[in-house]
Amino acid sequence: MKLDVLMIGGGMIAHDQILPSLYQLQRRSMLGDITVVAQSAPTIRSLAENELIRKAFPGHTFKAYPDYQANPTARDPELYKSLLAQLKPRQIVIVALPDQLHYEAVMAALRHNQHLLVVKPLVLSAAQALEIEAEARKRNLVVGVEYHKRLDDRSLLARRRYRAGMFGEFKLGTARLMEKWYYRHSNFQNWCTAENSDAFTYIGCHYVDLVAFVTGLKPVAVSVYGIKDRYPNGNEGYLYTDARVIWENGACLNVQNSLSFPDAAPGTNTQGITMYFAGTGPDGAPRGGWLEHSDQYRGLKYSYIQEPSSPGATMFTEPSTDYFQYVDLGGPGLEVVGYGFRSVEFIIRNILQVEAAPEGDRPRLLRELDEAGVMATPANSFYNELVVEAGRQSILSGGREVAIQQPSPA
Repeated sequence: MKLDVLMIGGGMIAHDQILPSLYQLQRRSMLGDITVVAQSAPTIRSLAENELIRKAFPGHTFKAYPDYQANPTARDPELYKSLLAQLKPRQIVIVALPDQLHYEAVMAALRHNQHLLVVKPLVLSAAQALEIEAEARKRNLVVGVEYHKRLDDRSLLARRRYRAGMFGEFKLGTARLMEKWYYRHSNFQNWCTAENSDAFTYIGCHYVDLVAFVTGLKPVAVSVYGIKDRYPNGNEGYLYTDARVIWENGACLNVQNSLSFPDAAPGTNTQGITMYFAGTGPDGAPRGGWLEHSDQYRGLKYSYIQEPSSPGATMFTEPSTDYFQYVDLGGPGLEVVGYGFRSVEFIIRNILQVEAAPEGDRPRLLRELDEAGVMATPANSFYNELVVEAGRQSILSGGREVAIQQPSPA
């Protein structure tokens, strides 16, 4: 079975992860036609003419909207709605828009009976997440939220071993993910502004989700202190954040995020998590457990003879082999590898499995996806929307702690 894909959004994540992943799945005969719609012609042109993607996937193209060749300056934020109306029912829609635009696009896709892959976070309010879950359930549609750190083998190993009791109980943790300074010069300066989002909402949600994914614990309170700074275009954003998340067992996770990692520093960012645990050993004595993941690089150190052309790239670099890379396996073109690809593939495979099943079996398969908890769905990752909503309340009030209520999704 092949399904067609409509991707709404053509920005950084489309370049870095999603479009090449879709092309590889298309190459493997898992997907049909690919259409990409962006808000403006320059955005879609940049994606269509990406040299590395074209080299990796010769002969692969997508249907581009707006038509950047006919009108190089076209802009139409509502264009995706007409494309949704033309798409055959029960295909795949990918929402890769700024955070505050997710809800409208997701609901429009569901009302047109389309399966969904949505970049994280799903939405910015718990009520919206519940509405999405109910609409998808009514129509037996898959909604997969693309928290790609879940498909990092390190995360899956930690999850299995924590739940087997090998670490003990989570007590205290600290995580960081600092993106490079050049993000400030990208389209982030137009949408990741103080009134819309912040570094914790956009970046820190990865590690909140990861702790819940590994431990099964739910967050009960959050406080987020934000520091405003100006983008090059003059807009203000919370470009530095420090969050404190309290969990149902009393554990505490600190998460620091920013758009501040120097462009001259090696690697594409700096990130990682440390967790401390407590438990009882086989001899009955209390013991401490510990987990530390250094996620920004994997022990590689390169020094090139010329500076790479991509933004933020440096002559001395410490690249990650795990998130997303292109490798040459003999052609044609290149293959993409890493948990960024595996995450997209995993959600697409789940959609294909549900769609290939007899109609009467689909509710059961959807319940099994929720219960397995590996792919993030509106039902099994609802805590993320609770944290995001409480975090926004906290940061806008100067960092006060906001309690999280845990209603059961409808």
